[in-house]
Amino acid sequence: MQLQRASGLLLHATSLPGPYGIGDLGPEAHRFLRFLEDAGQRAWQVLPLNPVGAGNSPYSSYSAFAGEPLLISLDRLVDVGLLHPDELDSGLGVPDGRVVYGVVREHKIELLRRAHTRFSESAEFEAFLARKAAWLDDYALFMALKDAHNGDGWHTWETDLAARAPAALERARRELRGAIHFHAWVQFCFAGQYDALKREASARGIRIIGDLPIFVAFDSADVWAHPDLFHLDAARQPTVVAGVPPDYFSATGQLWGNPLYNWDALARDGYAWWTMRLSHALSLYDLIRIDHFRGFRAYWEVPATETTAINGRWVPGPGLALFSALSAQIGDLPIIAEDLGIITPDVEHLRDTLGLPGMKVLQFAFNDPTNPYLPHNHVPNSVVYTGTHDNDTTRGWWEHATDNERAFARHYLDRPVTDPSWDLIRTALSSVSALAMLPVQDVLRLGSEHRMNVPGTEERNWEWRLTSDALTPGLAARLRGLTELYGR
Repeated sequence: MQLQRASGLLLHATSLPGPYGIGDLGPEAHRFLRFLEDAGQRAWQVLPLNPVGAGNSPYSSYSAFAGEPLLISLDRLVDVGLLHPDELDSGLGVPDGRVVYGVVREHKIELLRRAHTRFSESAEFEAFLARKAAWLDDYALFMALKDAHNGDGWHTWETDLAARAPAALERARRELRGAIHFHAWVQFCFAGQYDALKREASARGIRIIGDLPIFVAFDSADVWAHPDLFHLDAARQPTVVAGVPPDYFSATGQLWGNPLYNWDALARDGYAWWTMRLSHALSLYDLIRIDHFRGFRAYWEVPATETTAINGRWVPGPGLALFSALSAQIGDLPIIAEDLGIITPDVEHLRDTLGLPGMKVLQFAFNDPTNPYLPHNHVPNSVVYTGTHDNDTTRGWWEHATDNERAFARHYLDRPVTDPSWDLIRTALSSVSALAMLPVQDVLRLGSEHRMNVPGTEERNWEWRLTSDALTPGLAARLRGLTELYGR
């Protein structure tokens, strides 16, 4: 895949401003597209838009296919007559600039259920059900059963339901018919609102970059519906789980806990599940960043009984065989390889054989002239970032950097670095990397308290939001000026 020279902003949809406690696919998302256009930006990168699970993480989802219900715009439901304006209570008592998921979820799901009672069946809805049946049938039933079990994980349900005994599933479909219909309708609403946003983005010349986590959550419709595709024991518990060894982010590694794929089982049917997953993602996004790309070449396997990721081992992944199968079924693969962390020559070889752009993160760069993240070592077929959602903000990084890093950066950039956020923005935009992506927090010069995620921790992650007055015309003009200066 050959990237065109361009730049864009990294901002998750939940971080958009608005009156209802969380960003959504409504008016503020469309306003952000206008800001991007005014600022000369041609890409918007989001985190996974799937339903969040444990810890409200978009990387721990109940489904690899479904959309997060909280992203549905209440204003758009008013527009189509399913809610009344006086039913929308924006006074949730949540702090500005932060998502309080528990409060927002209780309020918003109640309104979605109210809107659902006013929905009339349509040919469009029936066509949607038929078109998405391959994943939607399992997902809607899964979520209805979770509701019936007070949100408990599927492995705690009655044995016949956990094991998907046909008689038990048929009984559940009869008894939970209304709840199943609700969850399917929610996905219909999400798809309609997202499609409208995507059409406007395309009309404005803005590509949406999605994020595809390599692994899925254990408590998901995917594992419940396809246990044979994962390493589970006879009791349907993971025998091994995913993580990464000790690295820049954590001295004990990261124990993600996701069940690992049974790649032999996936290969036997030509990687059909992965083909369906990637095809679905490509129906949403123009480009897809695959998180933890190195796991396709080799992944860190940790026994499920471990409490840290230290005692794991590298296990070969499917490598080229998977991508050859995907390409044969799908065609061109517009993928960005998240190739951060412990990257070995065989991972680089797989990336380069596939012609995929990798990532260059400037916050990792300033320690040695041979560092591949320094701009003079960049290659055109790559994406440069000042930082990612897992990094500190650039201002926070600078404040916590070592004396040696700061001295190296000043020498390399040949300036005092009094404005680290915009100094690195300028550096990213001037890189030969075809695509430059800038976290909105860096554009706003925000400190560490505004970072999106701290890997290895569970408190206050994924909660950051923009305030409605943050993205000003002056900011757009400054971004446009630098973007034009560096030919993006």
